[in-house]
Amino acid sequence: MVYKSFEKNYFFYSFVLVVLISFSTIAQEKKIEVKGIIFDQTNITIPYVSVSIIEKGIGTSSTEDGEFSMLISKNELQDSLSISSLGFDSFKIKVQDFLSQKEQKIVLKESVVKMDEIMLFKPSEYVFSAVEKLKENTISKPHKLELLYRRAATEGGKSKFFVENYIKIRDRGPAYTLGIVEVAEVRKSADYRIWKRTQWTHSINYMASGNPLRPSEKKPNLKKYNWKKIGDSSYDGEDVVIVKGTHNSNKWDFITFFIGLDNYAIYRIERPKSLYLYKKHKSGKLHLNYYSREWGFGRDMIPEEYWNTEAEKMTYRLEAFVYDVETDKKKIRVRNYGGDTDMGSVDVPYNEQFWNTLSMPPDTKFYKKIKSELEGLYGVSLQNQFKLSNK
Repeated sequence: MVYKSFEKNYFFYSFVLVVLISFSTIAQEKKIEVKGIIFDQTNITIPYVSVSIIEKGIGTSSTEDGEFSMLISKNELQDSLSISSLGFDSFKIKVQDFLSQKEQKIVLKESVVKMDEIMLFKPSEYVFSAVEKLKENTISKPHKLELLYRRAATEGGKSKFFVENYIKIRDRGPAYTLGIVEVAEVRKSADYRIWKRTQWTHSINYMASGNPLRPSEKKPNLKKYNWKKIGDSSYDGEDVVIVKGTHNSNKWDFITFFIGLDNYAIYRIERPKSLYLYKKHKSGKLHLNYYSREWGFGRDMIPEEYWNTEAEKMTYRLEAFVYDVETDKKKIRVRNYGGDTDMGSVDVPYNEQFWNTLSMPPDTKFYKKIKSELEGLYGVSLQNQFKLSNK
């Protein structure tokens, strides 16, 4: 009887194990990496290009070097990759056809812009019209953004600490204050800083407050900027005017908007050492796609005990890639966690499997520099630092 019971249990658990392995194998088979590099017709790479399967809400942005990477399932092989960039004609290709190419590259044709030199409106009027139509042109109903958010702390010009958060935000777009923030996953490097500074809040809040479109205490008064047209471009077949505003008093402070002439949509925002890129959702409305920024500390912001050390020259380098935008009301629930905590201090258990299976963007110049600097300090690879520094 004992033998039969053992035999029965043995076959039962063996069956369960086989089923679990089968499910695991199927899950792995669903992921197909689509990666490549985007060039112009002169064979120069194009940075910050929107690469999407719009109908499925899947997408990414190319890096400064024009490289992109994302994971899809077999179900998307017959869908089309939509490639859009300021200054170039949009391009579409079936995913399967792209993967079948001998070289995984895309060449975009520069768009011909024939905008009249005489503008119908003053440059400032384009800005104010774009702000007025912000709710119309962006996803302004509750939705969920999922993004990879990175921050490197530097001292003496070298990265000393690096942290990545995978974040979910229940948001309403740039016309509103930032919504509920959930820090879902965390990993960080070894901490080689002299001054182990912690922020009173999460860096994601500075991404929001630094956006000149978001309501906040720091939102700039756009009427105090002197606006000039500095160029023309295009996006997805639409003429785009490039307007730069310089603050009347603080000449170092500027804002540059890339504004569509058909509907006054804002496709790109540049500020001192910061960049916001927007792309189209399947609804036709815009949402954030990529963000980067670098900012430093004045000596008056650094404790006196760290003066005359490398910590006296401290900066933060930040970068974010938006992975997913969910508009289904049933799927946008987000728990409020980590948004009021320094991103390097958020208490989330390290999930190595998540990070190993996440569709990471190609190594950007930003990331390569950080990785090289961190590994050069003591000769420990960044991957080993992740394993040793996270629990």
